[in-house]
Amino acid sequence: MRTLTLAQARRVAVAAQGLDRARPAPVTTAHVRRTVERTGLLQIDSVNVLARAHLLPLFSRLGPYDVALLERATARPPRRLVETWGHEACYVPAKTYPLLLQTRRRWSGMGVETLESQHPGALAEVRAVVAESGPVTTREVERLLDARYAVRRGGWGWRWSVAKLALENLFDTGEITAAHRTAQFERAYDLTERVLPPAVLARGVPDPADASRELVRIAARAHGVASLRCLADYFRRPQATVRAAVADLVDAGELEPVRVHGWGRPAWLHVGARVPRRTRARALLAPFDPLVFERERLATLFGMHYRIGIYTPAAQRTHGYYVLPFLLGEHLVARVDLKADRPLGVLRVRTAYAEEPGAPGDAAALATWPGPGEVVTELAAELAVMAQWLGLGAVVVDPDAAGDLTGPLRAVVGG
Repeated sequence: MRTLTLAQARRVAVAAQGLDRARPAPVTTAHVRRTVERTGLLQIDSVNVLARAHLLPLFSRLGPYDVALLERATARPPRRLVETWGHEACYVPAKTYPLLLQTRRRWSGMGVETLESQHPGALAEVRAVVAESGPVTTREVERLLDARYAVRRGGWGWRWSVAKLALENLFDTGEITAAHRTAQFERAYDLTERVLPPAVLARGVPDPADASRELVRIAARAHGVASLRCLADYFRRPQATVRAAVADLVDAGELEPVRVHGWGRPAWLHVGARVPRRTRARALLAPFDPLVFERERLATLFGMHYRIGIYTPAAQRTHGYYVLPFLLGEHLVARVDLKADRPLGVLRVRTAYAEEPGAPGDAAALATWPGPGEVVTELAAELAVMAQWLGLGAVVVDPDAAGDLTGPLRAVVGG
């Protein structure tokens, strides 16, 4: 069985995500589409500390780009990308949508059956409104229906109205989906058959085993090298189902069983994965970037133990609120807490920390780990590119910014 070093596995992972490629100029809709086809998905989140979560992975791979290109691909027919429930709420290539019809949220006490028993007829009425008036937002549906469907429930979740619960259940079952997101980031729901391209609709719903194999194929290609846990996590699939798909793909010659030194668990290499001898990657990675989805993989390959500060109580945050790992070469060499201060027109650095060289048991990483001066210089350059993309005039290190890189970084960027 072939054995990969941790360094090789890191470079495979970086290359599989397209992070080592030269950034195109100008960026076109085709670049956006091909990038999402390579990563397999873009996780959607409403957090807008810098920019919407799904915009940042594209910036990491393409550099400055017009965000209207993504809107064009997701909101205008024929849609190349559509929203569905994958890793979480995600944009995926339209052809992937049918594969995910069985990847649904697991509701706690408010699934279809419960909703129908508590509010008989609500699903049918909401479905009829969408069919007649879609695309429609939740607020528009509430206005069009009897007032009782607009009442918020207490003591559960986000205090959704009955109309919202019906819409989300229909979204999860695939009967409706998002035709687009509004400027306020609300879903505008429509019947799925009016959103998906005709060619995708014509293929119908795939056999579950075929769908599982294809999802694992996409995840394996996006990882380059992966464990069973990695492959299952990418689209939130049951490990037993993924294990069967992996066996099929090994038999087909698409996955190769490998050992990764220091990983301590079975792994598979995608047949099309590149194993570069070096990588020149440089990118700030959003908390929802596919490279950092799976925290155990991140710790093993890159030596980074990472938590998203926005979901952590302030007193327990170790590195800040909206913290982005900084990729340089094959290593995650730093992490920075950033905020787009739009009223003042600056990109604020609120913390900046250097990482310890190498993953556990990876002494060879020291040979390729960049020096402190290079880390600061390259980080400052990438922050400047991000500020320009966000339409901000300068990068500023806050006076009270924490972290061992804040002083050196301030000396380069000012502030």
